[in-house]
This record gives sequence, structure tokens and C-alpha cells, in this order.
Amino acid sequence: MSDRDNSGNAKASYVFGPVPSRRLGRSLGLDITPYKTCTFDCIYCQLGRTTNRTVQRKEYVPNDLVLSELKGFLDEIGEDIDYITFAGSGEPTLHSKIGEMIDAIKTMTDIPVVVITNGSLLFREDVRSDLLNADLVLPSLDAATEPAFRAVNQPHESLEVGKIIEGIRIFREAFEGEFWLEIMVVKGMNDQEEEISALMDAISRIDPDRVQLNTVVRPSAEAVEAAGRDELMRIRERFGENAEIIADARIGVRADILPLLQRRPLTIEEISGALEMHRNEAAKYLRELVERGEVASVVHGGKRYFAVKTG
Repeated sequence: MSDRDNSGNAKASYVFGPVPSRRLGRSLGLDITPYKTCTFDCIYCQLGRTTNRTVQRKEYVPNDLVLSELKGFLDEIGEDIDYITFAGSGEPTLHSKIGEMIDAIKTMTDIPVVVITNGSLLFREDVRSDLLNADLVLPSLDAATEPAFRAVNQPHESLEVGKIIEGIRIFREAFEGEFWLEIMVVKGMNDQEEEISALMDAISRIDPDRVQLNTVVRPSAEAVEAAGRDELMRIRERFGENAEIIADARIGVRADILPLLQRRPLTIEEISGALEMHRNEAAKYLRELVERGEVASVVHGGKRYFAVKTG
């Protein structure tokens, strides 16, 4: 969560985007936890392994700095934003003052507020209370049995899937906004009949407005396989009429980045925006491409650009 100003000094950056999102239109992101600070260490995470697996809630970044930076963005481009989204490179509900931040944003703008969360802390009353004023909450639930939960999400040792499902259900019951449940299907790990049946039962109890099926489409923390389109369609039919497939047809981020850079040099913000990914994710792939000698990094006019390496 850092960038460089024109003098080369590091400066904090908690706002990213706007990112064109297949689900949320033009989404302005808020990243309010340190990189890879999460309650899970999901095997499919495109940002790599969790470096700080924790359930400790605290004010990881200063609220006033986040809100000040957000206000600057809104003053400049507010009319072009569809959603303000708590997402980024860690689990946002670990931030103990996310509720205060949501309330403050509501006084600044009418743009809807979204929280994308892994849902792991919704069994806590304080977390549920913090999210009640959001307009859309989008938790994930990748497994409904303990073995699959531990295999796919690799959670903090204190977490149990039954407790998490019940927390999501209780929150859903009290929450008056839109509520979408995302399920990441990993081939051979949570797509077996026993797991699909358990997920169907959990979905029935939670009763989300939408069920969104996703699968692995980018390089991830471990070697895992994506579910095929036919398999996703079969699962969608089992989950009912409010289920939809949101997985896109990407074949890999490296294949996406190189054609972009062949047109002209781009900054990391331009790359992340074009490919609908967080800047930290883009940085990871760019670093790999630079190390492989396929991409060059140059500074011009106080900004760092990336271009396909020639010669």
C-alpha cells in the first residue's frame, strides 16, 4: 500500500481505482489492512500466501488518512463512480473501525458502499454491527464441511465453518441491504457431491439475494485447477434460480498484460485498472515479467512506466 510522489518519497495510498468490475461497474476501492493480513490463507488466492494470518481486530491503518484520501478522489472523480468498495489485499473486517469509516462515507457521498469479505468474522456481534450501514455486503463461502473448509481456505486455527455459516446467517437476517454470496469452486476440492449438498443446505439457511459462482482463473498461492464451464453450470442449477456464474474466461494474467504493454508503456495503476485487479496483484505479475526479461521498468516525469522489452 505505497506509491511514490514526484520527489521519490514513499507515501501512503489506501484508495485504488476506479476499477472496471464485471459485478460493480466502476468501483473505487479502499484497502484498509496491510498486505496479506487475513483470517484465511486460501489455496486459490491470486495475491499469494498470507503473511499475517490473524483474527485480531484493530485499527490497522488510520481512519482519518483513509477518509481524507477518499475525499480527494471523490472531489475529483466522484460522478464517475458506481460503488465505493472495501476490498484490497487483506480481510477488511479485521479493521476495528470499519463501521465508523462506513458511517463517515455515508455523510460524504450518496455513492453506495460495498464490503467484500470472506465472512469469517460475522459470528462476532461487533463485526455484524459494523457492516449494517453498508449498501451491499458480499461474503464468500467456499465450503460447508470442516474438511473442505480447512483444505480450501486454510483458516486461522480458532475458526470453524459451522460457526462462520451461522454468523453469516444471523447477519443476513438483520441486514437490510443487498446480500450476495460468492463461492469459489476449486476442482477436486469442494465440488464433490457431499460438499455441494452441504453448501445447498447452508445457502438455504442463509437465503442470499444472489449466489455467485467463481473459479480459479489466475495464478494462485498453490497449484489448483479451475472447474470447467459445464461443471459450474451443473452446480448453478443445483443452487437455484438466484445463482449465477461470474467466472470469466481469462487464461492467465501474463497473457493479458503483455498485449497491453505492446501498445504503449503504462503505469501500474493503468494496468490494474484495465485488467480489473488490485495494484498489489498487478505488481506481483509485473515483477515476475521484469525478472524474466520480458518487461522493462522506466521512470519518466516522476512516474514509473512498464513496457515490453525489445532487443
